[in-house]
Order: sequence, then structure tokens, then C-alpha cells
Amino acid sequence: MKIKVLPDSVANQIAAGEVVGSPSSVVKEMTENAIDAGATQVTVNFRADGRELVQVIDNGSGMTPADARLAFDKHATSKITSLEDIYALSTFGFRGEALPSIAAVSQVELTTRTEDEALATRIVIEGGEFRSQETVVGAKGSNFKVSNLFYNVPARRKFLESSERESNKIKCEFRRVALCHPEVSFLLYKDDAPLYNLPATTLRGRIAGIMGRSITAQLLDVSTTTSIVNVEGFVGRPECAKKRKEEQYFFVNGRFFKSPYLHKAVMAAYEKLIPAGLTPSYFLYLTVDTSKVDVNVHPQKTEVKFSEDSEIWQIVNAAVREALAKTGAIPMMDFEDEGEVQIPVFDNARERAFMEPSTTANPFYNPFTATLKSEGGGASEGGARSARSFLSDDVVPYPASPISEQEREYESSILEFVEGDSEGMMQGELELGGGEESFSGALTLSGGFAVTTLGGRLAIVDLARAREALLYERYMMMLGSGNSMSQTLLFPERMVFSHDDVEMLRENYDYFATFGFDYTIADSNTVDFSALPAELEHSEMEDTLYDMLDSLRDGVELSELKRKERLAEILSRTRGVKNLSQGEVEAVVDSLAGGRKCSLTPDGRAVVRVLTPQEVRALFNK
Repeated sequence: MKIKVLPDSVANQIAAGEVVGSPSSVVKEMTENAIDAGATQVTVNFRADGRELVQVIDNGSGMTPADARLAFDKHATSKITSLEDIYALSTFGFRGEALPSIAAVSQVELTTRTEDEALATRIVIEGGEFRSQETVVGAKGSNFKVSNLFYNVPARRKFLESSERESNKIKCEFRRVALCHPEVSFLLYKDDAPLYNLPATTLRGRIAGIMGRSITAQLLDVSTTTSIVNVEGFVGRPECAKKRKEEQYFFVNGRFFKSPYLHKAVMAAYEKLIPAGLTPSYFLYLTVDTSKVDVNVHPQKTEVKFSEDSEIWQIVNAAVREALAKTGAIPMMDFEDEGEVQIPVFDNARERAFMEPSTTANPFYNPFTATLKSEGGGASEGGARSARSFLSDDVVPYPASPISEQEREYESSILEFVEGDSEGMMQGELELGGGEESFSGALTLSGGFAVTTLGGRLAIVDLARAREALLYERYMMMLGSGNSMSQTLLFPERMVFSHDDVEMLRENYDYFATFGFDYTIADSNTVDFSALPAELEHSEMEDTLYDMLDSLRDGVELSELKRKERLAEILSRTRGVKNLSQGEVEAVVDSLAGGRKCSLTPDGRAVVRVLTPQEVRALFNK
């Protein structure tokens, strides 16, 4: 026979892969079991990023000796009794797979006691095999010790992610459960050192305890009640949107879940309120009839399916819009209807309550084909403004201002250049430095540009990009020499971060000090900065630090040099065109001439461009 029945030990190890993918999976399953057991205090400790030990202690109802032994049998559960129960779940673990799956790939020790019993029961299981059961002294509740995860599956253990990533995944699962149950006290230890101490509190207090106290001022209340779904929680103010995507949470009936579909509902409410690439914070808690939501989609239970998903999409979108309306960012909507809101649901376009205005565009319009000459035959002010618009492509334009004599002289120089010999004209990006050619003079233009000549040829410099390229080169030289340049603050700047960000700042102090930062950790959420990099604007400090932390978090597997290069790139970024004096502009242009790799910004955008004669003529419709 070719077909054989696998031994239970092999089958259990295979099945464990669906439930236990990493140490974070153990934390998730054990903490959710503690909540199901009615615990008011849950303590989690992990060592060696969960490979050596994951321990979860709770003060819940505990188990009798018989239940403790039976709990490790496959599909043994106290959560459901019939098939119908699966479609009306109010608990977390319900498949009866978590404990046997964990026990199949680790060494498990469980000590548990109910309130009615004087002594506790201790059970030891290794690789799915029962080893011993004895009576011991123990506290009410359960104490799970999961040691040497995947010790009997070397291939699985080998392919666990890097230590820092596994540690972050454990903290992520811990935060999700803690955010779902602010009424429960949670403690998290890493290698027996405390990371989180979260006492029982309100939902707002729990969010502040995890994300940092500074977030509370950014949150707007969300509260909408309908016959389909109740939506409670908080969303962030539009002006506080960030690039990071670590403060977006959906919960349904006390369970965390992921939903790109509902994420779009939230983002649609912020349309035109936040710049592209930014994401608002949100902590949204949905309450739905258990018969209308299926959490049995996947063993990890982070995917759910709603029977009325399109209606819920619209209600979530409307609830967020109502919260944003309180800020005045969008028109206020009336959500009062004697305590209950019935939000209309449109099944097709013909049922919509409004019509979007149509828009038209002339695809043949070209601003440079319009007549730009004045009656006297010379270039008009309209022509000059069109030229400046062309040169200011892809930057935010400055308000229009009268044309100065300096600008008129510049227009004349362009006309002379166009009429002259342009043989050998360079186009596009330039390799600066190291050659015989050099910049000569500089004329400042509005919009953050300067016009100059390079070896007798006309060149246009994007000043903001030039600053980025020069700063990046300077930071890379600092990395090579080990010397940093700082600006010491007259008074320390105190900033509030999430606990994870503070840990990142603590662990990566040397990286930040290399670039000129100096700070001390005040507590688990607060950092005092006494010095900043010399070129960093104080107004850019917060955004820059968050970007650097995100880069370190995402680049844990990169080499040390690559991580530093990323940080140098972030520090060199400009966040808007700065007003420079004529002397400062000339200094920037002179610095470019001596730069080795300053023709491009760190992310590959051109710093200097040269116009062809055809492009210059087009400015004046020639």
C-alpha cells in the first residue's frame, strides 16, 4: 500500500503549523485563554525572544485535575458543545487546537488550581507526550510554561525570524490583547525585565499606556449605534497623521482583526484631509450580532467575515466622518435620532441620495502655445510668469509677486543665450566635481531655485534638493570619521513616545549619537533631548525622529552600514523650501561644485538640470 496513516506525533506536528507559527502565536493563544477564564490580571514573560521560554500567568478560574489533563487532547474545549455554537461565538479559543498544538512542538508545564480546591495540579508534557501529573501548592488560576519551542522540529526552529523581529511580534500580540481588554491588568516581561505595566483603566487610558500619553490629545471620540453594528473608539486628528502604520486597530466583539476593506472606509473619510502617504491613527471597536460575523475563517483568527460587510463599510465611514466633523475639517452631519442611528444603505448607483458634479478638461491645452508677447513685441509679464512656472515644476509655488529688476535681467540673459551658440549643450543630470568646469555666479528665483552657469552653459539648481545631497554627503563623512556636529539646546526638549519607541532609542543610542543627538531616558514613555544634529531644524525634530525609528524597526536585518545610510538619508531630507539669502544660495552652489556625488539626492532625484535651446525657446513661444 502506498497510502499510510501518519503517526499521531507526526500529524500533530504538521497540524501545529496552522496554529503555532512563532512564539508570538503562543502568547496570543495563552493570553486569550486567560481572558476566557475570567482573569483580571495577566502576566507574560518571555526569554530569548520566546525560543527558550514563554510563560503566561493568570488569576482566572483555573482547571480541575481532570480538566487539566484533558485540555491537551486534540479538539478538547470548554468553549463550544455543538456545531451551532461555532456561528455564535463569544469566546476566543474554541477549536481545541491551541494547547495540543503547542504541546506537540515544545515542552509544556502547567500548574493550575480552581478556587474550590486547596492544592494545585502540575502537568508536564514534552513533544505531545504526557510525562507526569502531580499535586502541588499553587495559586488560583493557571501558570503555563512553554519551553524550547520547536525543539523537536529543527527545521521550523531554524527558520524563525531574527531575534528582534520575534520580540517585536510578541509585543505586537500582547498590545492587541491588552487594547481589547482595558478592564484587565497586564504585565509584560522580556528576559525577566519589565516592558509593560498596564493597570486596569479606561480605553483611552489603555491606549495612552501603550502608545504614549501624547496620543491622547490627538484622539477624537467615535460613537455610533445602529441596528447593524455599533462603532466605538477613537480616531486621530488629520493634522496628526503619520507615515507609520502601527496605530491602526480594528476589533470586533472583543477580538482583534485585520481588514483592508474597512481600512479603506476609514481612509475614505480622511480623503483630502491628509497628504498622500500618511495614515491616521484609529482604534475602532465594532459590536456585531455573533450570528452575523464568522471568526472561523482561519486558525489565526485575525480574519473575519461579516454577513453585511457593505453596510458595515458605510457605517464605519460615516462614524469616522462624524468624528472628524467635530474638528471642523468637514461639514457636520446630524446623527441624532432618539438614540439610534439608521444609516441608509445604497445598493446601486440609482438609489444614491446625491449626484457628483461632472468635470471636464481640455486635453489639447498647452500654456506655452499661448501668445505671450506684449503689444510692443517684447515678453510680457505673463510670459515671465509662465517661465517661472516652468522652472518651478514639482515644487510648491510661492505667491505671485511683482517682477524685480534682477528677474528682468535674467530674462534678457536667457534671450541672449538662446540666440547665441549652444553647441555642446548638456541636458539632464550632471556629474559634479572632479572636472574642469565650475559654477559661475548664482541668481535666486522664486520657488526655491537658482540659475547659474556651468562652464558657460545655463544650469538650474533645485536648492532644496541640493541641500539634501550636500547634507547626505556630510553625514556619510561623519560616519566615516566618527565625529558628529551638534547644536546644544538651551533647555532640554522633552518628548513622549510609545514604550517600544523608547526601547528603540535606548537600544540604538550609539546610532543617534553618531549623527549629533544626545538624550536621556526619563521613564518608559518620556525622553529628554539635550542636543540635536547641527543642521536639523527644531520644527522637524519630531517627524525626523519618528522616521528614523521606523527605519531602524524595518531594517533590523540590514547591515550596520546600510542602517546608518538609511538614517543619513532621513536626516538629510528637507520638509519644504526654505528662504535663503543671496549669499546662502551662492554658498550652496559653490559647495555643489566641490561635491563628489551631489548631482542626485539620496533617493535619486536630480539636483541640477540644464535646459536645451529648444526648451528655453518654448518658454517664449519661439
